[in-house]
Amino acid sequence: MAGEESTILLEALASLTLEDFQAFKKKLPQDDIKGGWNIRRDELEKVTHPSTLISYMGDSYGEGAAMDIAIRLFEEMNQRDLAEKVLDEKVKEYKQKYREHVAREFLQYKEVNCCLGENLSVSDHYTNLTIARKSWNQHGDEPGDVSSDAVTTQTLFEPSKDSQVPRVTVLVGASGMGKTMTIRKVMMEWVEGTLCTQFDYVFCIDCKELSCSKAVSVVDLISNCCPQQRTPAGRILSNPEKILFIFDSFEALGLPLAQPKDQLSTDPTEAKPLQTTLLSLLKRTILPESSVLIAMRPTALQSLGQCLEGEHYVEIQGFSPAAREEYFHRYFGNGSKADLAFRFTRGNAVLYSLCVIPVMSWTVCTILKQELDKKDQLLACSKTTTQMIMFYLSWLMKHRDSNAWQNLQQFLHKLCTLAADGIWKHKVLFEEKEIKDQGLNQPELLSLFLNEKGLEKGTDHGNVYSFSHLHLQEFFAAMFYVLEDREEVVDDSRLLAKDVNVLLETYHMSRMDLNMTVQLLFGLVNPKSIEYADKGIGCRISSRPRGDLLRWLQTRHRDLCHRHEATVVEDLDTFHFLFEINERSFVQSVLGSFTGIALQGAKLTLYDQAALCFCIKQWVGLLSVTLRSCSFHQQHRRQEPAKGLHWQSWQQEELCSPLRPLCQALWYPGSSLQSLRLQWCGLTEGDIEALGTLLATLPSLVHLELGDRALGDDGVRMLCTGLRQPGCHLRVLRLRYTHLTSGCCQDLAVALGTSRCLEELDLSFSSGLRDDGVKLLCEGLQHCGYQLQTLRLGSCSLTGACCQALVTWLGHNHSLKCLDLSDTELGAGATMLLQQLRHHSCTLQTLGLSISTLSKDALQELAALRELKPSLKITDLLEHEAPETGAMERLSFQRSVRAGRGAAGRGRKGLPSPLTAPPHSGSLC
Repeated sequence: MAGEESTILLEALASLTLEDFQAFKKKLPQDDIKGGWNIRRDELEKVTHPSTLISYMGDSYGEGAAMDIAIRLFEEMNQRDLAEKVLDEKVKEYKQKYREHVAREFLQYKEVNCCLGENLSVSDHYTNLTIARKSWNQHGDEPGDVSSDAVTTQTLFEPSKDSQVPRVTVLVGASGMGKTMTIRKVMMEWVEGTLCTQFDYVFCIDCKELSCSKAVSVVDLISNCCPQQRTPAGRILSNPEKILFIFDSFEALGLPLAQPKDQLSTDPTEAKPLQTTLLSLLKRTILPESSVLIAMRPTALQSLGQCLEGEHYVEIQGFSPAAREEYFHRYFGNGSKADLAFRFTRGNAVLYSLCVIPVMSWTVCTILKQELDKKDQLLACSKTTTQMIMFYLSWLMKHRDSNAWQNLQQFLHKLCTLAADGIWKHKVLFEEKEIKDQGLNQPELLSLFLNEKGLEKGTDHGNVYSFSHLHLQEFFAAMFYVLEDREEVVDDSRLLAKDVNVLLETYHMSRMDLNMTVQLLFGLVNPKSIEYADKGIGCRISSRPRGDLLRWLQTRHRDLCHRHEATVVEDLDTFHFLFEINERSFVQSVLGSFTGIALQGAKLTLYDQAALCFCIKQWVGLLSVTLRSCSFHQQHRRQEPAKGLHWQSWQQEELCSPLRPLCQALWYPGSSLQSLRLQWCGLTEGDIEALGTLLATLPSLVHLELGDRALGDDGVRMLCTGLRQPGCHLRVLRLRYTHLTSGCCQDLAVALGTSRCLEELDLSFSSGLRDDGVKLLCEGLQHCGYQLQTLRLGSCSLTGACCQALVTWLGHNHSLKCLDLSDTELGAGATMLLQQLRHHSCTLQTLGLSISTLSKDALQELAALRELKPSLKITDLLEHEAPETGAMERLSFQRSVRAGRGAAGRGRKGLPSPLTAPPHSGSLC
């Protein structure tokens, strides 16, 4: 034995009396040590000095075991002070050794290109991620409002705004978002003493390795994290408040997270089923003072939320624009090549938007580095996820020998079967027996796609394997359904059926986790993908499933729409599927069955917008677009332009609105869009400018509805620029809840005066409009060259002072069919207005009026009017379309890929359906 361990043990033995020293020696041969051997009695009789005895013990048992034996024997001899002293030193030394062990395990890591033998440093390659702190709603399993707190690895365990430090923190991120790398960063900063200093021990447990476990204890979990699986468990567990457990890839366990509390364990040494042990930690029946960090994908968040109460979680939202550029420079380590690669990626909107996901940044960098190393220039890269993965696989296999290439087709069939079977069973870890049974035990090929990990010695499972990344497993699972068989398939009932329709229907009904597999399936049947797979990867892909994919997309939405209503697309994933296949004729065949888009509550990222815009440009029959309570990803303003980017170009880019790409897509050649509704979407000035341009250049657009308090007077003025253009043929303009005042009414009246098409103007719920605004509006409308048919001014804080202006305007307008003054106390002005409506030249059919507020004289006029014109409908016409409480504040909340499903069903009762056809063909009231 060496070091301070032998010193402290020597001091302990030297302090014994001769009698106790002899008793200690006598007990040694009686102690049975697993993995070691007993010291012979005849040798012990010759030992007279503690240092010699320590040497014998170290040689026989090893350093750690020798200390454990000494502590146990001291306790048996009632030498508790010595046992405590040695144990304290052992724990002190162990803490340092454990930190050194963690440093070795986490300092470096390997990516997929580890076949080249390259180890990467966490410190050199970690790039800060955008992380947001959140908290669960106390009354349900849905996440609550997003906090404005920015979270880093340094602040991950600090108190949130409510000054609480939760014992359980959940780190949420989609696959490839950087959860594991963040955990590596946490572990390294703990080793360096710059993070989690309140913890003596941080145990990181990869849940993919636990999937084969049956009965485990908390002590087992700790031991598996320790060097040689030896640990002073008793002393560690005596201070649970100084322990942090980290569970990475928690969703890989696939465990049901529900169990009666009386069945949970309270003993950390008790081996229980894996589910019971983990739930006992989470529900605080075991080591309640300890802390837990869970890293998981968002698809499993709901079930975990039912297990936890009032806990916090943080969500990884990916790389910011600045972080993406930083990542490229860290990856390449070469200024000129990093600049070239980043400029190339930055110029490709789709590719650049994909790089918000760290694993996609890595994939792109890997592909571009190969091109730069080979030719010092960049070729055009694929814009779809499928083709990027195929490009990378082609590059990877070029480094293998020709013998491996000859067996590739047969190997891929087996690999795809393994991948698909794992996806269906929520399985990411495969035992060595499964690899052999599938015929995949070909090291030269297996190392390309799977990572191998050895298990504890003495287990029956052998080594285990996992795909280098879940994206690769999903890719090969998708390929399973389209890879052509070059040999006769054996009839085996155990084999997974290649039924594309089963995959599609299962995804549609219940398995949201199959989304990426389905998306990649669409990408694989693209003709270019089929050709590239044959030439670049050496495998043949069948195009036969195209018909099944086409029929499924054409019919999947029809159960959500009534037969008498126009069919609309309500799922974002539909646009992603079509974007992945990237074929004009296929997209047109699918979208030809639909006439509109209706999304609700979606946070549209740049990638979502790219997919949406691609589909819109191919959609000849698109008539209506409705976005309700949706938000658009916005670029963060940089302090200075990116390297190599001209200041003027950067400045124009930053001023570009998030809505501009959508508007540009809607203005495609042959567009027949008639109706555009943007309600509670947090519009910016740039968005309004883009809408004004759309109005001026898209003559088919006849219905525009903006319901957003962010619009205001300035927004209305900017919109008027488009309204004044001769190319604007708008017939219905609804500006509800827009916070406009009288300050914009003159501009609005002038702009509307240039149109001979407008039939309906709706300014309802504009409390700042007031009487002055109505007077300016009526004055301007008197000189218009068109005859307005519907004017809605309900709930605009009007009084009788505006009635004279309305009467004067009504005297000039003989085509008005609907006038809405609901939720308005007109006082004496109501009498004047009702008298005007009795005039025979007034053709009004519907009047919105708050009858309960009318005076006695006004009620008499109302009775006379009804007697004279019995067909005139007089009632409260207000249509309350305000979003639910807090909708605007939730605009920045992270959405799932299927946001938008059932939008009509989730709306408030009484709201008009977003599926309703544009009003140009029916009643305007």
